[in-house]
Amino acid sequence: MEETQTIHYSVLLHESIEGLAIKPEGIYIDGTFGRGGHSRQILKYLNDKGQLLAIDQDPEAIAFAEQMTHPGFQIQHGSFEALEEFCEARGWVGRVDGILLDLGVSSPQLDDAERGFSFMREGPLDMRMNPQQGLSAKDWIAQVDEKTLSQVLRQYGEEKFSGRIARVIKEWSDADKLHTTLDLVEAIKIAAPKVDKNKHPATRSFQAIRIAVNRELDVLKSVLESAVKVLATQGRMSIISFHSLEDRIVKQFLRDQSTLRDLFPDSPVQLAVVEPVLNRIGKPIFPSDEECRLNPRSRSAVLRVAEKI
Repeated sequence: MEETQTIHYSVLLHESIEGLAIKPEGIYIDGTFGRGGHSRQILKYLNDKGQLLAIDQDPEAIAFAEQMTHPGFQIQHGSFEALEEFCEARGWVGRVDGILLDLGVSSPQLDDAERGFSFMREGPLDMRMNPQQGLSAKDWIAQVDEKTLSQVLRQYGEEKFSGRIARVIKEWSDADKLHTTLDLVEAIKIAAPKVDKNKHPATRSFQAIRIAVNRELDVLKSVLESAVKVLATQGRMSIISFHSLEDRIVKQFLRDQSTLRDLFPDSPVQLAVVEPVLNRIGKPIFPSDEECRLNPRSRSAVLRVAEKI
């Protein structure tokens, strides 16, 4: 879902679609519609019998998707965490030929100051993918204790100064000084003892709080499990990650699901073995130098593809 401000540019567009090995009459799911770059590309390969379900929890993305006119296209407002539920409602469980997941925050969300994702623009401290549900970042910070906030910054942001930053953020929140994104940036700058020349001091903390507010990693684990259930035999999944925490989860899941597993490895007798259900297709794919030049936000992207056995 990473795009430039001037064009709706989908990262690893052709590589991710090629990974799906699209069948013209197949059933496909774009779990993160964004502004429709991947969906439009999938539709180019489908005939009138092919079907594509796009999912997004952002109301602005839903409004954009309603402009799509392909007869086999459907848009679903919600989180891809409910993938299995959406497929059950359509009788698609075990019949889906391909699933594309483009993780993270889209550029329209980053570039819209009112969404509160960007540490470069002043806006309300929100960060919700779906602004109609759940706690805003401001409210989430207000309700968690300092220890929990520190753990989130360390685990989800890999922030080595998590304790100091959490302390100042909570002080500002308790003093009712934390209202906008730039308030949060200022609190982080005060707390961080060192400045990384190659990274804004608020980068890791904003990532961590966003992940916590949207439960991104828990949702990712859930959708990967659901994807295996709803895919048909020889159905494929293309998954694009944008930071190491996401990619680690995807990599580990694909490895586990493509390997013969002994459920009781410490037992002297083999009690139960789980057969592989996925086959990893090729090696991880990274954006070309040219793509990174055209869209710097693509630099951290990695695509992994797998097929259901």
